[in-house]
Amino acid sequence: MQNIEHINTEINVSCQQEEERPMRVLIVDDDRVMRMIVQRQIDDLGHETETAINGRKAMDILNADKSKFDIIVLDREMPEMGGLEVVARMKADKDLRKIPIIMATGSKRPEDIKKGIDAGVFYYLTKPIDGDVLNSVFISAVREVEMQKNLKRELKKHKTSFNLIHSSTFYLRTIAEAEALAAFLANCYPDPERVIVGLAELITNAVEHGNLSISYEEKTDLVERGVWRKEVDRRLNLPGRMEKKVEVVFRCNDDGLYVRILDEGNGFDWRRYLEIDPARATHNHGRGIAQANAVSFDELRYNTAGNEVIAIVREAEELDW
Repeated sequence: MQNIEHINTEINVSCQQEEERPMRVLIVDDDRVMRMIVQRQIDDLGHETETAINGRKAMDILNADKSKFDIIVLDREMPEMGGLEVVARMKADKDLRKIPIIMATGSKRPEDIKKGIDAGVFYYLTKPIDGDVLNSVFISAVREVEMQKNLKRELKKHKTSFNLIHSSTFYLRTIAEAEALAAFLANCYPDPERVIVGLAELITNAVEHGNLSISYEEKTDLVERGVWRKEVDRRLNLPGRMEKKVEVVFRCNDDGLYVRILDEGNGFDWRRYLEIDPARATHNHGRGIAQANAVSFDELRYNTAGNEVIAIVREAEELDW
């Protein structure tokens, strides 16, 4: 058994360094006025923007330098190449598939939004675009970019002998420890970059929503005000919370790789979050479990209460924990 504090991490320092760099954003829309409105709003947030007049031009720009942009704001309906085709091409490209896409659409029909979500779009704006909603969704996309970059840095620190790990148990308390452990464990998988964000999301959920009892509504407000991590740190030091830990068990079996995550909270209604509800597509968080379920793992198994989840890569039979 290991305490995650013994896995050295500088993730808090790297988070602060990454937040100082503006995001590089490609705005794709055939409507010149809409491009200008979105560009002005994102520029006002302190980020760098470039524009494209349709999907074909956007793909030309993306293919010219696949590491140039952090976030794409993409109109759904455009001539020459529509937004969903751009999404399909990006998801088929290993260098572009991880870039968060914010899709703007004039349709508010849940079935239309669901088509985008099923294609891999986890952030949505409906036209006419509300400035506050754009800001809220953009904050969430920025957080995803920062998490990906920080986790990849951690991933590079651990590169040897992970194939020797067949079973290990860890205990942790904090968000930084959750992110460090995600990067550590990801190296045990054949495709570390596939699972790393999913691991971080599930373990982080166990800390914030489990042991610290931060509700969905509370987090919405905390993220909006930019004080989420400050509130997490405050609750970690409250009487009754300081002793709570998250237990993470990793097992490598012949039939698959398993991670079991158990927190000391009261659980939650996990069924609501396995897929993104179109009604929550414009919220500033709430995508982590759905993304882990759709991208990182072959299966998620929650207990009835919701304070335990088993994340599985490849088909597997039930384990007796």
